[in-house]
Amino acid sequence: MRVGVPKEIKDHEYRVGLTPGAVREYVARGHQVLVETGAGAGIAADDSVYKQAGATIVPTAQEVFATAQMIVKVKEPQPSEWIQLREDQILFTYLHLAPDPEQAKGLMASGVTAVAYETVTDRGGGLPLLAPMSEVAGRLAIEAAGSALMAPNGGRGVLLGGVPGVSPAEVVVLGGGVVGTHAARMAVGLGASVTVIDRSLPRLRELDELFQGRIRTRFSTLEAIEQEIAQADAVIGAVLIPGASAPKLVTRDMLSSMKQRAVLVDVAIDQGGCFETSHATTHASPTYEVDGVIHYCVANMPGAVPLTSSHALNNATLPYGLALADKGIAACEEDPGLGAGLNVRAGKIVNEAVARSLA
Repeated sequence: MRVGVPKEIKDHEYRVGLTPGAVREYVARGHQVLVETGAGAGIAADDSVYKQAGATIVPTAQEVFATAQMIVKVKEPQPSEWIQLREDQILFTYLHLAPDPEQAKGLMASGVTAVAYETVTDRGGGLPLLAPMSEVAGRLAIEAAGSALMAPNGGRGVLLGGVPGVSPAEVVVLGGGVVGTHAARMAVGLGASVTVIDRSLPRLRELDELFQGRIRTRFSTLEAIEQEIAQADAVIGAVLIPGASAPKLVTRDMLSSMKQRAVLVDVAIDQGGCFETSHATTHASPTYEVDGVIHYCVANMPGAVPLTSSHALNNATLPYGLALADKGIAACEEDPGLGAGLNVRAGKIVNEAVARSLA
């Protein structure tokens, strides 16, 4: 199969769909890999490195899209990209269609078969291709919160870990999944006071055991959320419903109870965000203020650390991508987990959760 890797064009997105090491694996399986010139610049992999790995370097994205039978990307296709997709192609990338009806319409109109990283499942029902970026985003969320809390950036002027004689910051994490766990781990490591809120009692027990009393846990209710965010210096939104829009756990009315210049970091923004006042921002302009509360809602947080992110992502996606290259869409029929990643086929949304969110 001819596999194409265009350069990412989303604002401040430096990751790449295939690393040189992944290209070698595709080539070793007999596939041809077309890489747009400069696609690996963000991970310090120039065209010569890709050539050594066996790739064919092509001068434009247009040539990649026109020639490849499968397109491997990181972020969802932008309008200038989805109009180049066609009926006989497979698209393998993050899509996050639930909050993005325009992209959904564009993909349906193209006729492309689109497999989304974020809805592929493993045998245990986990999300193996979302997990590595969730790990990165969870850790980055605390760095983002710490930066946004600094007074020159508009924040309260609070140091996450405090110092002897001065209390640390109060960090509330909404969601105890992969993002929330890694956010809590980073915040605890910096010395912050951390509370994790989740609606799963078994998960709260696991977190209590994992952190050995270094965090507080609370069962998720409206009352618990209201009480905790009122005390918080930083709130990390880390909730996820696979394929569907994120629930709005913090309303605008709730902001009035929060400390002035506290920080909200919405890691769920790719799925529409879990704060009512969230809208997507970029690395170039990451924050804005609503009712005295600072919002950080960058939609591609892991793109800020592309070297780490690209390799972590490729480690997870490689076996699934190879299966698609080897067998085409039949791979989705043979592997129900990969089949769960099928979002668009023959002009229709075929993932139930995505379809419900777009209805």
